[in-house]
Amino acid sequence: MSNKLPPDNEERQEEKLPPEDTYFTEDQQKELLQKYDPESNTRDVVGIMKNIIFFGLLAFALFQLYTAIFGQFTAYIQRSIHLGFALALIFLLFPARKRGARRDRVPFYDIILAILSVGVGLYWPIYYEEIIQRVGRLGDLDMAVGVLAIVLTLEATRRAVGLPITIISSVFLIYAFFGRSFPGFLAHRGQDLESVVQLMFFTTDGILGTPIGVSATFIFTFLLFGAFLVKTGVGQYFNDLAVTLAGRLTGGPAKVAIFSSALQGTISGSSVANVVTSGSYTIPMMKKLGYKKEFAGGVEAAASTGGQLMPPIMGAAAFLMVEFIGGGIQYWDIAKAAAIPALLYFTGVWIMTHFEAKRVGLKGIPAEEMPNRKEVLKKIYLLSPIVAIIVFLLIGIPTMQAALYGILLTIIVSAIDRATRIGIKDTINALVDGARTALAVAAATAAAGIIVGVVVKTGLGLSLATGLVSASGGSILLTLFFTMLASIVLGMGSPTTANYVITSTIAAPAIITLLMLGEPTGAAVPLVVALSAHLFVFYFGIIADITPPVALAAFAAAGVSGGEPIKTGVNSAKLAAAAFIIPYMFVLSPELLMIDTTLPQVVWVVFTALAGMTAIGAGLIGFWYRKLYWIERIVAVLTGLALIYPESVSDTIGLAVFLILLAIQFVTRNRQQERTTTA
Repeated sequence: MSNKLPPDNEERQEEKLPPEDTYFTEDQQKELLQKYDPESNTRDVVGIMKNIIFFGLLAFALFQLYTAIFGQFTAYIQRSIHLGFALALIFLLFPARKRGARRDRVPFYDIILAILSVGVGLYWPIYYEEIIQRVGRLGDLDMAVGVLAIVLTLEATRRAVGLPITIISSVFLIYAFFGRSFPGFLAHRGQDLESVVQLMFFTTDGILGTPIGVSATFIFTFLLFGAFLVKTGVGQYFNDLAVTLAGRLTGGPAKVAIFSSALQGTISGSSVANVVTSGSYTIPMMKKLGYKKEFAGGVEAAASTGGQLMPPIMGAAAFLMVEFIGGGIQYWDIAKAAAIPALLYFTGVWIMTHFEAKRVGLKGIPAEEMPNRKEVLKKIYLLSPIVAIIVFLLIGIPTMQAALYGILLTIIVSAIDRATRIGIKDTINALVDGARTALAVAAATAAAGIIVGVVVKTGLGLSLATGLVSASGGSILLTLFFTMLASIVLGMGSPTTANYVITSTIAAPAIITLLMLGEPTGAAVPLVVALSAHLFVFYFGIIADITPPVALAAFAAAGVSGGEPIKTGVNSAKLAAAAFIIPYMFVLSPELLMIDTTLPQVVWVVFTALAGMTAIGAGLIGFWYRKLYWIERIVAVLTGLALIYPESVSDTIGLAVFLILLAIQFVTRNRQQERTTTA
């Protein structure tokens, strides 16, 4: 990723980008997405091939919708057809090279790859009985198709998702073959080609494993739900509602960005896409009010990345979490557990943007530029499908069924107003758009299946867990720190779903191993232990999107704001300081996850956490009720950490110092105001 400064206004005109203080058009948003988001780097095909791709996407959506309504096929058939559709359409839609390739046609070699992908997808449905009867013995054709499936999956993932996860998957394949050559606890006996092919394509532990199984069921239906919601114009409504509720507050546009991005996160599965769609509206508003470019971009990047942590969708990772944790856990358990941490995250970003606005002296959006409150609130019904989904899940309706009800309700609700009404054409386009969005998810989960398969086959997860715990000397804080670093590195450049699969497979076992020390061998892992470990690695994998040097969400925000990418990344990481603290909190203090706890315990932990984040935010920004001296900033940060650490003594000391700092702020601010008045 280049760190070249974004273009100035003259250069922006040459590159057909808007001036820095105006909003991006849809075409300009698309151009920016293609630059920073591999999932959006598609061809604009013309002619008969355009129709083939369109009907291919429609057929993909209809197949998924059919199985969601009338029941799935067996795992091998359902997943292989899903994989075949995704691979074929990726080769038709995504060019082999990001730059320099013609985007109006599909070259012959990609047509061949698409045909081969169809063959891979149909192999299980056609030869299902024969493959089952062979009981694991692979013939020559099986070997050829299995090798082809692995190669096509890696190449499709490179095109649609990006290099990071492709490289990681390839490294794991190499590890499977050459395990004997690795040192220490990483060594294993190694696998031959037939064993690897068997694992990857002829079991449900590899490419056709749990990750793509979730993609072929829950994730696809929720992506369709999101596509139908978009057709009602709910994306723009998120912005309008956010402006109405937060625009007049101190530093209003920054708070609009936070509110809007939190709402966008309920239907978006990509931090970068969230940045570009919301940021194209909110970043120019922030700059116009007086925020610096890098800070404006940092606010949007931090808020948009937080959208992936927001229930109920959580970037589609919540559905994977149900399968990976197991033990009878329900989707609602995960959404409920993630609610308070997500609230604390956005509150932390809100607090810091508020202090920055106070420090710089920024006001809210002028009254004459505000939308008509009554007109905006009249359309609040557009959010009812999202609320309904939450209610459906709360009362125990199965996840896929809840998504289908959500789609139906969206169509009904859209009919209230002619401007939002979803007709037959919009319905078809929503199906196509949903299928298009699912392509990268399918590729990412297939590639993630390669990683999971190798980890399961070689026992690498347990080996890494033992190694991390040993390196930390059994210290919970050191183990969490090492796991945090591993999760950030593994999460860089990966989409949300693959990000979670990788981190939960490789990093989460270390936390579980440490928390289970002293328990009998083979003892069941308590729900609270599993959830805290999986949410811990999920958080840090997501935060990789705004952690330099590979901070794709921050770089996309810099593309909108005109700011310097690395500085934007630093600002976004600073604003998201809460995300670097909250995961430690819910591991050390599981009350935050609302499992086996009481209401008073939850209230106390949330209260001290909010007070702690207020102190940390003031210390990092350098302003509270007045400008802070450097010693006050240090004390404020330390006070915040004491309040956040879940222990009664630290809470008591932290709260006492917090109140003293607050009193000093009030007294000295009043004296300064009196001197100013007297002068």
